[in-house]
Order: sequence, then C-alpha cells, then structure tokens
Amino acid sequence: MIRPIVLFNHPILRAVGARVEGIGQEVVRLVEDMLDTMREAEGVGLAAQQVGVALQVAVIDVSDAENRPSQMWINGEEVDLLPFMPLVLINPQLSLSTDKEVGVEGCLSFPKMNADIVRAARVRCQCMNHEGVLLDFEAAGLLARALQHEVDHLNGVLFIDRMSSAAKASLAGKLKRLTRGK
Repeated sequence: MIRPIVLFNHPILRAVGARVEGIGQEVVRLVEDMLDTMREAEGVGLAAQQVGVALQVAVIDVSDAENRPSQMWINGEEVDLLPFMPLVLINPQLSLSTDKEVGVEGCLSFPKMNADIVRAARVRCQCMNHEGVLLDFEAAGLLARALQHEVDHLNGVLFIDRMSSAAKASLAGKLKRLTRGK
C-alpha cells in the first residue's frame, strides 16, 4: 500500500524513532508499504518517520542509480550489491569513516529541493532486516550517502540540518512555500 509522505513541516520528522523490539506483522506490513511508497515516489530511500511512524526502520534501493555508483563490502570482500537491493534496515547503527565527500542530496519530504551535503565517504552498517537476519556491511558511493541520510531521519535529523548556511539561504523561499503547504 502506498502511504502519504510526510512533508518538511510535520513534527514527526523530528522524532527519534523507537527501537524495534520484535518483528511482527505490523513491522513487516510497514516495510512492504515503505518499499511500495519509495518506488512510487521514485526515491532511493525512505525512513519510517517519512510515512508518519516513529520507528527505527528504513528502506534503501540504489539499484537503478547507474549515474551514481555504489560499492558494498561484506567481511572485507567487495560484493555485487544488486542481490541485496532493496535493503531493509531495522535498528541500524553506523560507523563513519573520517574521509568526507560532498554530494548532491534530495529528500522525498522536501519535494523539488536538493543541495550539496558533506558526508562520510564510507560507512559500516550493522542492523537487522525484516526477516530477522543480522546484516553487517560496509558501503561507499550513493549507498553510503543514502544510509547516512536515512539513519539521520531515524534520529530526527533532516538533510537541511546538514546544509551550509549559503545553501539554506538559497533555498529559503522554497522552504517557506513548503512550510505554508504551497
């Protein structure tokens, strides 16, 4: 089922998601709905807060982003990431590299808005998926960026919080219109 995507001015986007203590039908249904919603919106990631649920659940699928490559490693070995897409992240924990890179980001909760954001170039993610399988992998490229973006959402942090003051100033008019719902 496609759920409405919560927009910038909704307070749930600032909520820290509750830890998922058990994977029951409600969580599985939420994941399925989030995947449907993300695909319909043509996004690469979606956090539970973006569909109005404050839980530590996110989904990511970078398989169609050929112009923004990604890399994935498991146990230090690079793997083809396509068999792992879409990724379902429950209670994710990230370890960030000290190397940084700048890249363009957008957000489904901020339609038609994007900006350059500084992020760690590589991340390690430890989480569980909706089948209860523990995942432990490293990522670079768009996948690393999407992981950081979605985990930020799970912690009530928005990509506008990571923008430079110049980027925020240049988007001020769009943010005001979005806040007013226009």
